[in-house]
Amino acid sequence: MGSLGAILKHPDDFYPLLKLKIAARHAEKQIPSEPHWAFCYSMLHKVSRSFGLVIQQLGPQLRDAVCIFYLVLRALDTVEDDTSISTEVKVPILMAFHRHIYDNDWHFSCGTKEYKVLMDEFHHVSNAFLDLGSGYKEAIEDITMRMGAGMSKFICKEVETIDDYDEYCHYVAGLVGLGLSKLFHASGAEDLATDSLSNSMGLFLQKTNIIRDYLEDINEIPKSRMFWPRQIWSKYVDKLEDLKYDENSGKAVQCLNDMVTNALLHVEDCLKYMSDLRDPAIFRFCAIPQIMAIGTLALCYNNIQVFRGVVKMRRGLTAKVIDRTNTMSDVYGAFFDFSCMLKSKVDNNDPNATKTLSRLEAIKKTCKNSGALTTRRRSYIIENESGYNSTLIVILFI
Repeated sequence: MGSLGAILKHPDDFYPLLKLKIAARHAEKQIPSEPHWAFCYSMLHKVSRSFGLVIQQLGPQLRDAVCIFYLVLRALDTVEDDTSISTEVKVPILMAFHRHIYDNDWHFSCGTKEYKVLMDEFHHVSNAFLDLGSGYKEAIEDITMRMGAGMSKFICKEVETIDDYDEYCHYVAGLVGLGLSKLFHASGAEDLATDSLSNSMGLFLQKTNIIRDYLEDINEIPKSRMFWPRQIWSKYVDKLEDLKYDENSGKAVQCLNDMVTNALLHVEDCLKYMSDLRDPAIFRFCAIPQIMAIGTLALCYNNIQVFRGVVKMRRGLTAKVIDRTNTMSDVYGAFFDFSCMLKSKVDNNDPNATKTLSRLEAIKKTCKNSGALTTRRRSYIIENESGYNSTLIVILFI
């Protein structure tokens, strides 16, 4: 539920963490009894616990469709991610994956840990997919086909330019945004969002992950995975892997800040997409990952630890985001807070400082103009995180 030290340091995390723990246990009890659905929902919680919790809050039919959509794309991604698979074997699988989901005899052993289990027992996912309504199946098949083709293209192609970077992120994440918009529309709960806004929702999350996962990707065995565009990193070092070495720390941080500044391009589209949503459960499903992304970028910006280990939001802060995100006002408040946090870390001597500050001011202006930033709201930054009552609760709980 979060380490004791972290809770004592941030006692206000305790209650959201406790609620998150209770919600997780409740979600586990809601797993269906049918073997194929039981496998799918159990696997969902293993590969993404927090994402699984948000999916569980969707309406029954949409919940099933999004669960299967997520697992199908996780399986597709597992094939793409496995650097031990030769290109000759990998590309045909990716290209045909949209047909494999109809075949409940198909499986392919790859990946590690829970992802290997997903691939070895993929017939459960196929059986569940076949249970879905035709509108859901058509949307999932279409996005899977387009994503598999895009992944195949970039197995044989380096991410050279920023346009390449945007194209790659479109294939692996922007299409997820398009697919989810189609599923929301098929459920009857939402109007169909534009492709442009849907794409930005995916690109913002994917670029955040690519930035955060630099070290894991560059150290991948047997072959490094390189997604940072040469057009950006070549301004700072001769080779992408040079960013992880101590002697290049200054240049590495400047390159990192350049990448974060690029990701911020998508924020205003994301805010527009979320402001158009009507269904409260769909809204939370979309909003929580987006707030996690801006929070992660705020932590990564100007932070050499991105090149030394894992940088991510503490579990207690994640719990707060999940607990507090209910309306668009909450989203505007969170984006404003994390933009302020990021702005406070900008070094005026950074080559991209002017551009970064301009993007942050645009985001803050959008949040301010919403009229949602009341003085009574709870900030993610300026909080009284030490108090007798909260600490006493922790001590009594222990």
